Amino acid sequence: MSAVPRGLFVLVSGVVFGQERSGVRRHNEELLPRAARLLEEGGGGLGVLVGRVPPSFALPPSVTLHASRVPAGPPIARAIHEGSALAAALAQGAAAGRSYRVIHTAHLPTPRRLSVPFTLTVHDLRSLLLARRSLSRRLFARRVLRRAIADASCVLTVSEGVRREIERRFRPRRTVLVGNGADHLPLLPRRPGRDAPLLFVGQIEPRKNLGLLLEALKLDPGLPDLELVGIPRGSARAELEEQARVLDVGRRVRFLGAVEDGRLAELYARCACVVLPSWLEGFGIPVVEALRAGAPLAIADAGALPEVAGGDVPRFAPDDPAGCVAAIRTALERAPGGWEAARARAESHRWQDAAERMVAAWAEVAETPSGRVSAPRSAP
Repeated sequence: MSAVPRGLFVLVSGVVFGQERSGVRRHNEELLPRAARLLEEGGGGLGVLVGRVPPSFALPPSVTLHASRVPAGPPIARAIHEGSALAAALAQGAAAGRSYRVIHTAHLPTPRRLSVPFTLTVHDLRSLLLARRSLSRRLFARRVLRRAIADASCVLTVSEGVRREIERRFRPRRTVLVGNGADHLPLLPRRPGRDAPLLFVGQIEPRKNLGLLLEALKLDPGLPDLELVGIPRGSARAELEEQARVLDVGRRVRFLGAVEDGRLAELYARCACVVLPSWLEGFGIPVVEALRAGAPLAIADAGALPEVAGGDVPRFAPDDPAGCVAAIRTALERAPGGWEAARARAESHRWQDAAERMVAAWAEVAETPSGRVSAPRSAP
C-alpha cells in the first residue's frame, strides 16, 4: 500500500448503516474498522455520519460519530437532508482539529455541492441490468448513477466485472477494485454426513433466483435436501413456500433465517454442496466463504459469480433447472482434493488487503489538487 498522508481524516456517510444483514453491510462492517486503524497509524482518523437509525454493527471507539436525523429512506428524503448533515459534520471535524479531506459514500443518490471531494463504492448494477426492473426505473437509475459517477473523484467497485461495466458506460475519472474478504469466518474441518444438505446463503429475494433450486429438487428426487440461510424480503418466503408446495418438494426445504458467523461456519462444514443461482451478483461473498471452507460449490453463470469463483467451479445458466442439477451433481462427485486450487484462490481474498486499497484510494484523492484524479484509468 502507498503511504497514507500524515493526518488524513476521512468522513464516511453511514446514514444507511442500520441495514439488515447483506453483503453491503459485511463490506462496511469488515472494512471500516481496518481503514480506521490505517488512518490512525498516520495520525489521521475516520468519522462516520450516523443517520436516524444507528449502525447495526459495531465501530471502534476511535471512530468519531456525527449524529444526525437523516432517514435511511426513502432515497429522496435521504438526499434532501444528507448534504446539510455532511456539511455540519465537516464543520464539527474542523472545529475539533480533525478537518476531513475526503467524504466516502456507498449509496445513491449522492449529495451535491460538497466542499471536499468524495469517493463512491458501487457494489453492483442491479438497477440497470436486471431485466425484471421496469424500463422507467432503469432509465432513472442510469441518470442517478451517471451524475454520481461524474461527480465522484474515484469510484470503488467490488469486482472487475462491475468496474469494466462502469468504465464502459460512464467513463469515471478513476476506478479502484476494493473487493471483499473471506477471512471473517472461522475455519472448521469438513464433516458432511449421509444426510448433508444443499446450502444457499444470501438474502431471500427474487434476485437470488431460488425458485430454480426448487425446480432442481423436483427434477432430481435424489438430490439432498435444501437449507436456505438468509433474511426474507417482503413476501419472498411465502412465495417460495407456495412454489415448493406446488412442486411437492416442501418437505425437502428448510428456511434457517439469519445465523451468526460461528453457526454459518458449521453449516459450510457439514453441507453437501453450496448452490448460488442468482440472476446477478456484484461479488457474491458466499462464493469465497464456501470455497475457503472447502465446501463443494455450484454457481449460476451470471454477474460476478464466475469471476469470483474461478473457471473450475461447476456452473449453470440461471434459467436452466436441468443444468443446475447437472452442475450440482458434478460438484458432489468431485473428490475433496479437487477443490484445493479454488480454496487457495479464496484464501487470497483478505479484508486487510481490501482496506489498504480503500485507504490508498482515499489518500490519492486527498493528495490530488481539488480531488480530481486526472484521466479515466483503472487501478488494481
